[in-house]
Amino acid sequence: MKDKVKDWMKANEKYGVELLQKLIQCDSVQGNELKVQKLVEGELQQLNLTVDRFVPGEETISHPAFCANRTDFKESPNIVGVLKGSGGGRSLILNGHVDIVPPGNKEDWKANPYSGEVKDGRVYGRGATDMKGGNTSMLLALKCLKELGITLKGDIIFESVVEEESGGTGTLAAITRGYRADAALIPEPTKMKVFPKQQGSMWFRLKITGRSAHGGTRYEGVSALEKSVSVIQAIQSLEKERNEQITDPLYQNIPIPVPINIGKITGGDWPSSVPDQIVIEGRMGVIPGEAMEEAKLEMKRALESIEDPWLQENPVSLEWFGARWLPGEVEENHPLMMIIGDHFERITGKDVTIEASPWGTDGGLLTEEGDTPSIVFGPGETAVAHFANEYIEIDQMMLASELFVHIIIDWCGKAN
Repeated sequence: MKDKVKDWMKANEKYGVELLQKLIQCDSVQGNELKVQKLVEGELQQLNLTVDRFVPGEETISHPAFCANRTDFKESPNIVGVLKGSGGGRSLILNGHVDIVPPGNKEDWKANPYSGEVKDGRVYGRGATDMKGGNTSMLLALKCLKELGITLKGDIIFESVVEEESGGTGTLAAITRGYRADAALIPEPTKMKVFPKQQGSMWFRLKITGRSAHGGTRYEGVSALEKSVSVIQAIQSLEKERNEQITDPLYQNIPIPVPINIGKITGGDWPSSVPDQIVIEGRMGVIPGEAMEEAKLEMKRALESIEDPWLQENPVSLEWFGARWLPGEVEENHPLMMIIGDHFERITGKDVTIEASPWGTDGGLLTEEGDTPSIVFGPGETAVAHFANEYIEIDQMMLASELFVHIIIDWCGKAN
């Protein structure tokens, strides 16, 4: 079987590269996922999966975990394909998102960000590594199973979901539609490391109030901008305190395991005026196993403890808004972890690397809301995700697909 799968992958590499190119050539930024999902739907139909196309509806929008800033998903359907097993095996969800972040300044790209250019063993384009390369690996694995005539005992549920980049609406919609499994595999770009744990995160907005005055007599006012310095220092101290508490060895190679990032600062309306309001927006990491509400309380306490008379009389306004990703974790000795590690070492001859994810994925939703223990493991690396000239190594994408075939067979069971 090992040789048969390897030979199949060699024979079908061109097919895989061309499929990835087609996926990249679909500009699937949020709200524009319909074209790429039709492409995925066609692939699943060719593989004889039972296909379910649906958009997030009221059950999703009213769910406590829903956090998208829109409710109209007409052009953003989910595509779920089900391959029923013969019975008696474990079921597995293969989950991947098709939404991508915008390409940014196109002048920074050496080629069109939606070209899917192939060069020096890489496929370039927005979404190549995050995560259309991983999705292609999964589709190739299913194609390999079909063409090698392998029947599984357990069910495979292939989820091609939308809106992951802003909090996971697509995966939440699959959960509310009733899709569950014994485990899930998410091929986000981990550089072939295995992530049984992932941090969560949530966006915050702070409003710092001052008192306006003429710039020539600024001493008569209170600068919200100057007061924001104390606020930023309090956030930095909180980040340091939270990360010093983390002793999990899976985080030992990550400089800041659970960061608090300040991503946006706005305020002031005239150079000769003392600014009377500053707005800070950012992202707070949530430790695996930590409740989101407890993390919120820590931020609240940090802001309230700032020793500044003005801020004590005029407290910083704290608001949680927009995207959030639930933290998630499975045991390091989970059976799927063991299977992934065994096949990785057998196929590559190398030791598997196990770490905790420094970013959130839909795995938190699947684990916590969908009762489906989820492991993140896939080709590509986040160092080029969301950057200009994003790419994925073809060899790594094909290796991932080869591994997925063996992992699926081992987990679901082979019926013939």
